[in-house]
Amino acid sequence: MTHHQMDDKIVVGLDIGSTKVCAVAGRLSRSGNNQPMLEVLGVSRANSEGVTKGKVMNITRTVDAINRAIEEVSNQSNVDIGLVNVSFSNHNINSQKQPGSITRLSPGDEVTPADIDHLLRDMYRTPLLAGKEIVHVLPMDFTVDSESGVEDPVGRNGVKLGADFQIITTQSDAAVNVRRCIERTASHLQRDQVLLSPLASAMAVLTPEEREAGVALVDIGGGTTDLAIYHRNVLRHVAVFPWAGNCLTNDIQDGCKVLPQQAEVLKTKFGNANPSTYRLNEVVSVPGLPGRQPKDVLLRNVSIIIAERLKEIAALVQAEIIRSGYKDKLLGGIVLTGGSALIDGIDEIFRTVADMDVRVGYPEQLEYNLRADLVSDPAYATAVGLVWAGFRNVDDRISFISDPGQPATQQNGQVRSADSTRAPQKGNAGQSTARPVAEPVVEKSEPGLFDWLKKLFNPKLGDVNDSYRD
Repeated sequence: MTHHQMDDKIVVGLDIGSTKVCAVAGRLSRSGNNQPMLEVLGVSRANSEGVTKGKVMNITRTVDAINRAIEEVSNQSNVDIGLVNVSFSNHNINSQKQPGSITRLSPGDEVTPADIDHLLRDMYRTPLLAGKEIVHVLPMDFTVDSESGVEDPVGRNGVKLGADFQIITTQSDAAVNVRRCIERTASHLQRDQVLLSPLASAMAVLTPEEREAGVALVDIGGGTTDLAIYHRNVLRHVAVFPWAGNCLTNDIQDGCKVLPQQAEVLKTKFGNANPSTYRLNEVVSVPGLPGRQPKDVLLRNVSIIIAERLKEIAALVQAEIIRSGYKDKLLGGIVLTGGSALIDGIDEIFRTVADMDVRVGYPEQLEYNLRADLVSDPAYATAVGLVWAGFRNVDDRISFISDPGQPATQQNGQVRSADSTRAPQKGNAGQSTARPVAEPVVEKSEPGLFDWLKKLFNPKLGDVNDSYRD
């Protein structure tokens, strides 16, 4: 890719979360000397009511929120948005470790990237239980012939190429719903990459040194808490828990007997994970229902409720870190991000419960402008990471992060497979018109009868009866 093309490329990250849908548009900064920086061109958030615990439950509502977010970013950045990187998380995410290997056809030669692609493609064909779908296949360590623990096998001599993989799966219906939401947006968006949320957040907030030394990224969103463990620069473990910021709000609502919106305000405005911050009698007055007296809520109680729930979440995370086998290898400790990471004192709770170093991770490497201020907030980590994913690989050793066999889009009956388009897409984001268009070129072709029949008898390929089904 020429330098100039990279300059013009605009990437849009769309984070479909449980409390909000946010969209961020950005490009690599032109002023960056040697450190790549991101220039934020647009940012917006829309409240989302169609997503529960990370899973899209109501397609109409979610599409509505995506439309609002995309339209606003489009206006701010003056870009017609066609192609987006989308994040994905729900509590049915599962990660299984599995070895795989191929025997190369040309012995005596060095292992090539094509061999790795071949091996990855095979792994995407791993048989799963019904109703499951593979989101990512990520290699950990490779083996070349008898030598194991190879970080990067390209260029080594050998006949047999193997690796230990992490196969990340989800329930098919969850994946299908995300795809439907994107396809039904007003501007008929297309997905470039679909990334598991914590992988995106990691791109925004972790340093290369942390990933090398070993670090646990804990992304506490509204509906889910996502954990990703890196060591020696490779993702080693992921897990998703269905307890996060919304649980804090519900606990405050129940414990203080207030309305949901009031509980949310108490959490965001006065929420603190250290009860001793407040004097015993400090109160805030919360309006009652119409015609009723306002109600005094003790701030220390709000704080105790938050602290208790966060201790539970920290204990879950700690147990999972131990289960992963990496507890003693994480010199970088824990990096907290996601909207709930803004709660004062949360780092202290994690430090105490998990007995590790803790820091709060903000998206950095942003070129300064007013919008960069908005997104240098842990709540935007996933969306910013999705933008980075347009310029950097999640794992440099592999050329695709999603199933290349699965149609990326079925727009106009033209099926583009995800990896056949990786190369040409890179540069066509910005034509030098007044309003650059961030989308791939898709030739229009009518779906043939054969395709239609194939879909009819094999609903997995795409739904002909989509419109009748929801």
